[in-house]
Amino acid sequence: MSTKELVQTAIETVVTETFSIMLFNDHVNSFDWVIQSLVDVCDHTPTQAEQCALIVHYKGKYVIKSGEKRDMINRSIALLDRGLTVEVV
Repeated sequence: MSTKELVQTAIETVVTETFSIMLFNDHVNSFDWVIQSLVDVCDHTPTQAEQCALIVHYKGKYVIKSGEKRDMINRSIALLDRGLTVEVV
C-alpha cells in the first residue's frame, strides 16, 4: 500500500457517524426528575444535567448526548421509559 492509501484508510476508520439524543420540553416532568434522569441515564454531572434541563425549558429542545448509534438508542429507550420525550437524530 502507498502512503496515500494508508492515510485514506486511517481517515475512513476514524470517521464514524455520530448520533445524538434530542430532549424535548414537556409540561409533565419536573425539573428534578429530568435532572435525575440525565444523571442516571446519560452520565451527566448534576450541574450539567441542570443546565440541559434549563436549556430545554427555554428553547424547547436540546441535544443532551452524542455518540455511537447503538448507545444513543439504548439511552433514549431508558429516557423514554422514564417518561421523557426524546428522539435519536
